[in-house]
Amino acid sequence: QVQLVESGGGLVQPGGSLRLSCAASGRDFSEFVMGWYRQAPGKQRELVADITSGYATSYADSVKGRFTISRDRAKNTVTLQMNSLKPEDTAVYYCHAKGWIVTYWGQGTQVTVSS
Repeated sequence: QVQLVESGGGLVQPGGSLRLSCAASGRDFSEFVMGWYRQAPGKQRELVADITSGYATSYADSVKGRFTISRDRAKNTVTLQMNSLKPEDTAVYYCHAKGWIVTYWGQGTQVTVSS
């Protein structure tokens, strides 16, 4: 059974940091593009960052310079380090795996940035 399980969400003050992790299991994800999406209340789900099997990364303009995505292909894990968090980063964050034919989603983890 394929699963993407996120962890590391929570409540943080503006300017703080959080580290999200995603553990993928049930198949080999080493050739998948792994990424993080987020969805705030009343808004569409948007891509935050992704990383290819060759470790090429891309980021939404709103998080460039603040967030860093990384992966361990051998362990099927992907991590999102989030620094200098802002209230507008508040959302449910989803782990995503994109292959040639199939895609998978995690169940999401809440990130709330508030004083």
